[in-house]
Amino acid sequence: MTEPAPIIVSALFGGEDQAFFDRMRREHFPPERNFLSAHLTMFHHLPPRLLPELKQRLNDETRGVVAPHARLAGILNLGRGVAYRIESPALEDIRDRLADAFAPMLTAQDSAGWRPHVTIQNKVNAKMARALLARLEPDFRARSVAVAGLATWYYRDGPWEAISRHMFA
Repeated sequence: MTEPAPIIVSALFGGEDQAFFDRMRREHFPPERNFLSAHLTMFHHLPPRLLPELKQRLNDETRGVVAPHARLAGILNLGRGVAYRIESPALEDIRDRLADAFAPMLTAQDSAGWRPHVTIQNKVNAKMARALLARLEPDFRARSVAVAGLATWYYRDGPWEAISRHMFA
C-alpha cells in the first residue's frame, strides 16, 4: 500500500480553457519539468488525515452550485517564469472558507494568502521569462474562463495522483 502523501486542491477548468493553458504550458515550460497539466492550485499541502472532511466540504461547495465566474485577468512575471492571473471572487470565497476550516493545519505557503494563477513557464532564467512576458503582453486580452469543478490530488514528488473531482452544476 502506498504511504499517504500531502494533498493538493486545485480548480478544474472547462475543456477549451484547459486546452489553451495546456498548449501554452507545452510551448513555454521546460520540457524536462513539464509533467503536469496546467492547473490553478488552491492549496499546496494539506495533511492526508483531512481527506474525508475535505471531500465533504468540496462536495458542499460544488454540488448543485453554479460554477463561479472567473476571468483571465493578466499576465504575471514570476521572476523565473510567467503565469496567467485569474480573478474569481466566488472561487476566492470558497478558498477562504476552506482556509478558515483548516487554518491550524495550513503550511506557511497556504496560510500566506492566495494569488490565483496558472503557470505556463517556470524555472527558466529571468531574461527568458521577461522575453516571454514581452511577447505575450501586446496581444493579451482579458476574458472569461470556465471553472468546471474542484479536485484533490496526492503530491508524490512528481506527477500528481488524482483522488477526487467535485464538479459544479
